[in-house]
Amino acid sequence: MSKNHPRHEEAYVHSCGCGGGSCAPQPSPSIPPQGAARPARHDHDHDHGEHAGHDHRHGEDRTDAAADTHAGHDHGVLPGWPRIAAALVLAVLAEAAHWGASLHPWLSYGGMALAVVAIGLSGLGVYKAGLKDLARFKLGIHALMAVAVTGAFLIGQWPEAAMVMALYVAAERIEDGAMERARHAIRSLLDLAPESAEVLQPDGSTVRQNAAQVPLGATLRIAPGARVPLDGTVTRGESAVNQAPITGESQLADKAPGDALYAGSVNQHGELLMQVTAPASGTLLARIVHAVEQAQASRAPTQRFVDRFAAVYTPIVFVLAVLLALAAPQFMGWSWQQAAYQALALLVIACPCALVISTPVTVVSGLAAAARHGILIKGGVFLEGGRKLKAVALDKTGTLTLGKPALTDVVPLGDMPIARVLLIAASLDDHSTHPVARALVNGWRERQPEASLLPVDDFRVLQGRGVRGVIEEQEWVLGNHRLVEELGVCSAALEKQLEALEQTGKTAVVLIAPAGPVAILAVADTLRPESAQAVAELKALHVEAVMLTGDNPATARVIADQLGIEDARGNLMPEDKQALIAELKERHGAVGMVGDGVNDAPALARADIGFAMGAAGTATALETADVAIMDDDPRKLARFIRLSRHTATVLKQNITLALGIKAVFLGLALSGHATLWMAVFADMGASLLVVFNGLRLLRK
Repeated sequence: MSKNHPRHEEAYVHSCGCGGGSCAPQPSPSIPPQGAARPARHDHDHDHGEHAGHDHRHGEDRTDAAADTHAGHDHGVLPGWPRIAAALVLAVLAEAAHWGASLHPWLSYGGMALAVVAIGLSGLGVYKAGLKDLARFKLGIHALMAVAVTGAFLIGQWPEAAMVMALYVAAERIEDGAMERARHAIRSLLDLAPESAEVLQPDGSTVRQNAAQVPLGATLRIAPGARVPLDGTVTRGESAVNQAPITGESQLADKAPGDALYAGSVNQHGELLMQVTAPASGTLLARIVHAVEQAQASRAPTQRFVDRFAAVYTPIVFVLAVLLALAAPQFMGWSWQQAAYQALALLVIACPCALVISTPVTVVSGLAAAARHGILIKGGVFLEGGRKLKAVALDKTGTLTLGKPALTDVVPLGDMPIARVLLIAASLDDHSTHPVARALVNGWRERQPEASLLPVDDFRVLQGRGVRGVIEEQEWVLGNHRLVEELGVCSAALEKQLEALEQTGKTAVVLIAPAGPVAILAVADTLRPESAQAVAELKALHVEAVMLTGDNPATARVIADQLGIEDARGNLMPEDKQALIAELKERHGAVGMVGDGVNDAPALARADIGFAMGAAGTATALETADVAIMDDDPRKLARFIRLSRHTATVLKQNITLALGIKAVFLGLALSGHATLWMAVFADMGASLLVVFNGLRLLRK
């Protein structure tokens, strides 16, 4: 953020349509965000046609993802667990009857009947769906299972047909439950906001009312230990509030009149009154959930690649199975029954469910994990893209610094004690609302918490220069460099000291007694305590940190040296920052930009990934950047990059695992050693493995 600009204050249904080319979660209707009719957009004018190399694809493939039916793998046809359990029992009994058929021939008919009932209980819906897919020439997993079960019956392998179907639906139910955990990991945040609120009445009493029905402008009472039901502004009281669900920050936030409160946060102590500023559907918490759900509905680059691969892979394996059934008896010496059996096993493992489901569950888990830590990522494309960042440009004010002036120096010019200097200066400035004055008073209070201000008589503001007043019957003046010169008390030595402070980016004021200057006080925007660690963590990840600022180069250099940043640029206008981002991209490759999402719009648009800091305090930051850091902690940049890299690792693991298992069982089938039992475990086992591997990201 440039110092010259104010800061902004301000589930889908899983399906696996292997033949259709995708096994991806589909978006479910999400909660209505604030201004739900307004389409999601970037306020920093990302024109993807004009920014060469700018790989922002906001909402890419959302329409396609939502429209794709994926009829080949509809979990709606799966039975409940009681029927699945009964089917498994019957399948085991059918297998036992098959083994006993040599002793009692009637057991064969009884076992066949048990197998039919087991298939009916567990897989009737799957079988019907498979026949419909075959009629439409769709090669989804249901179609392949229908062919496999029918074929197994025709060649007399009815016990295996029953067991395969029962195990298949059981594995699908387990997979569905695991996916449900990932789908709703972020939506659980909504449960943090209470459904009712204590609304203050004109007579001073409170009435419990449904939060969704509370009008804007209403006054709510937030009792100690209670959760905040809606977004609003504190009107009375002081307390500490836990905002971790919103910002991911574990430290408590002090709240006083005028401060913002967010739905879902917890009031720790002290009663608060707040004025509602947003409806239940428009709270920051609700907008976060909505934004993540939109991100979940979009497809990451790896997922798009896997979908395209699956669309080609499945028909090829299906043709291979047919060729195996027809050619093996002639060229490999197999019986027709053996060839048909191995072909059926190949069909069961043909569907790339594990491969295709591996990407969405991983990406969704990564998005949910980031949101829990106060990092809102706008889509899988940015989650995956974070690992490629080689440099991050950080605006100074409000990102690396606190964005609030603070007292930094007290330089006595005589024998007056520093404590006395601060007391007199604070007493004068306490009557002023100027930011420099506020910084000086706050600095005094931090150093002398038990002291009291002195009364000031005949107080006057010297517009643009300082203040004047009488303390203990003596006139004092507190003013800037210009005022010192106007009063004719600026000696060569004082001039040198003032220039030295100003060259470091500090604002210096002089306390003047009737006898002359007695002390110099300086204020400056101070570094965030986390900034040095943030830069160090970026370096550890081999990501270069570059500081951008509109301040003078001397100030930029001083701040950069404190943080260990080698490349610092000052006196930059917005267009200069944009040009610098282009320069960094030519030098490093992928570059991120950290700013306020509005004033740094050109640079954010030019960067590969734009980061908005302190998004919890802005009304538009959720729409202005690709990644929104909900609090002001720059260390989360490194956390984001680490999460991106870990997500990429899990994606590679899942793809390798899925393809590796398929390759092994493909070889077993072609060599005549596969069984239908092996096939179903290969397909569903691999699916469950990649799902649970992807879910590990939820713990990050």
